[in-house]
Amino acid sequence: MKPAHPDAAPPADAAARRAIRPVICYPVDALPPPDIVGYRAARDGWEQVGQVLVPPREARCFEVPAGHFFRIVGVDGPQVGDLNLWNAHDLGERFFSGKTRALHGTHLSTGDRMWSSLPHLRPMATITQDTLDWYGFDEWGGSVHDVIGTRCDPYTHRLLSGGDYHHCCHSNLTWALARHTARPPAEAEPDVHDVLNVFMCTGFTRDTGQYFMKASPVRAGDFLEFFAEIDLLGALSACPGGDCSAEHSSDTAACHPLRVDIFRPRAAPAGWVSPGRSGYGGISGRLA
Repeated sequence: MKPAHPDAAPPADAAARRAIRPVICYPVDALPPPDIVGYRAARDGWEQVGQVLVPPREARCFEVPAGHFFRIVGVDGPQVGDLNLWNAHDLGERFFSGKTRALHGTHLSTGDRMWSSLPHLRPMATITQDTLDWYGFDEWGGSVHDVIGTRCDPYTHRLLSGGDYHHCCHSNLTWALARHTARPPAEAEPDVHDVLNVFMCTGFTRDTGQYFMKASPVRAGDFLEFFAEIDLLGALSACPGGDCSAEHSSDTAACHPLRVDIFRPRAAPAGWVSPGRSGYGGISGRLA
């Protein structure tokens, strides 16, 4: 937290320094925009081929082949979810929330992509529809579907409260991945990573810069829809904070299930090709 009264006196030109215009670190003008119209056209005549129900305060894994769609759906009450994605054939390639944030901003919506970790750096999934895109940014700077929160975890819970809580999203995702891959939880845990906070309404306070959450605007039937750019293994946790209006990592918050629906289109979007890994030649190519 920034001090209320800084120790350092401002220089004479402090106002001029603060007035310098910002520069976007990673301008994305050179990235080919996703063909959202083409993606949506591919939904005509699609077939639902899978459905996974995620119980409250638990997590489940699911698989989505490249070229398929999946939706995360609010079922019967306001509920946020923590989403992990991996390459279904290589868990070393996983969702890179930090680079996704650098490219698309703090909150994701239609047309944004979930990028994979280095050295792969390719789109894993493209968001093709968001029924909460009407929310935008509110007066506190809050918005929906963030890539700024990491995931609630039992280690931070113990650090701040002194107690143990076993249904944090980190724990839920670990147990779901362990079951799916038939590995001990301690072996699966390092593969759990920072998430896309689906349906969660968050931002940063303007005075202290702290991460905040507020009641999610999600309603029963709302969904976030994705197109799988590569073969995916996903894990979704129904956060123990429910709509995160008051607290997370809690047995008292009202929690609800989430649902993952998986669809196979009759044909791939016109011109679509599953993206390859980064074309960078590799660290070994650098001259000493």
